[in-house]
Amino acid sequence: MSNIQVTIIVFIALFLLFTIIGFWASKWRAGDLNHLHEWALAGNKIGTFLMWFLVGADIYTAYTFIAVPSGVFAKGSLFFFAVPYVMATFGIAMVVMPSLWKVSKDKGYVTAVDFVRDKFNSRTLAILIALTGIVAELPYIALQIVGMKAVLQVMLLSFGDAKVISEIALLVSFIILAVFTFWSGLRGAVLTAVMKDAIILITVVAIIILVPLSYGGFHHAFAAAKNLGAGKTPPVDYVTLPPLLVNGYISLFILSALALYLYPHAINGVLSAKSAKSVRLSTALLPIYGIGLAFLAMFGVLIYAVPSALKAVGGNGILVVPTLIEKTMPPWFTGFAFLGIFIGGLVPAAIMAISQANLLTRNIIKEFKPDLDPKAEADIAKWSSVVFKFLALGFVFLVPETYSIQLQLLGGILIVQTLPPIFIGLYTKWLNKNALIAGWLVGTASGLYFVMEANAGHAIVTTFMHTPFGLLYVALIALVLNLIVTTVWSAAANAVKVRK
Repeated sequence: MSNIQVTIIVFIALFLLFTIIGFWASKWRAGDLNHLHEWALAGNKIGTFLMWFLVGADIYTAYTFIAVPSGVFAKGSLFFFAVPYVMATFGIAMVVMPSLWKVSKDKGYVTAVDFVRDKFNSRTLAILIALTGIVAELPYIALQIVGMKAVLQVMLLSFGDAKVISEIALLVSFIILAVFTFWSGLRGAVLTAVMKDAIILITVVAIIILVPLSYGGFHHAFAAAKNLGAGKTPPVDYVTLPPLLVNGYISLFILSALALYLYPHAINGVLSAKSAKSVRLSTALLPIYGIGLAFLAMFGVLIYAVPSALKAVGGNGILVVPTLIEKTMPPWFTGFAFLGIFIGGLVPAAIMAISQANLLTRNIIKEFKPDLDPKAEADIAKWSSVVFKFLALGFVFLVPETYSIQLQLLGGILIVQTLPPIFIGLYTKWLNKNALIAGWLVGTASGLYFVMEANAGHAIVTTFMHTPFGLLYVALIALVLNLIVTTVWSAAANAVKVRK
């Protein structure tokens, strides 16, 4: 039996196990899945241990597993921003998420937009925030597919019609995902997340130990990276950050940290917890994933120690991780690791589509049809989640992968504009609803404008903008403008109210 046959057999066998778990999950702590609360939040029955895996599924996605090492490989030290970003976001989550869970539990909220609608009594604001979440999630799902395609591309490289086979495999996988998500809801994502995260954590530990031991250690990898990086145009530094990028690096990791728990899928995961204590304890354990991510980023340097992998990758950085695994590990482990990365796209895609469906059903459709009964609400959400998955899949099939990546860069800028009504709104009644709408409009419009300016109206290759403070992440500038408008307008509105 050839190496590729062993890899594929292991991959398929584990995928079948993944599918069985996904369907069986509907019976786990069973509830009435004809109610949105049960289907989308698993009836608030997720304890500390499973919460840790579920939120970890939002961090160790297929695209994260592919993109972070790819970014380090191509751009050097700038992409180590992912390490402090993940650590900072856990601190933010520890402060904000238990409060959001508590108010959501007390009031029966299913989404953060339910909270915004109730807090500020504004249909317009609620719909704007819901639409922002839906739009920001679509390229995020598409990028999971990009990561999954990278795995299939390396695994099926020896087949003449590899492109056709990989596209069929993706389509079949998404059909299975859509069916078991429809059937099991968030329960399917929770239990398959355990399998996914276990495989990925084992893979990261194995690679970070075995590759350095077999190929001359980290010193050799960094020395090779330094020599080859210096010959690139422009030169790439894997150890130090160029002074021009320092402020950009800081603004990128801070704003990325603020953005993660504003994404609907992250909030959806938190609201499924059975208690605020579960939220706090699982969040306290999440830095373990941060350590794993730091090791994962190192894969972008380790590949320089493996000439055969480096040659196979060429200039296509997105293949760094699957190629490194395929060239250094036995075929059975390659199949094991590839399956982990592959379902590392499917599990987050399921959670993201569920969160989009919640927003569409609860915060847009129900605004115009408030008498929607619970079963109809759940049915619309289930079918919507299917549609969102296949919209993302169709997008990846129809347009170049670079477009998906470019749109995801915009997604982070857009989602952080929801920070004032969601995060700040948790702690104060001072904000004015019209001020929040105006702030959102200014932040969103300025963010899009500055990105277009930074790229001179061409394809999006950067989200950094030149300022008197050096390069800064556009999301920071847009959010500051948002906060200024929101604060000034709220102050004026409150002053008028006091005079009356």
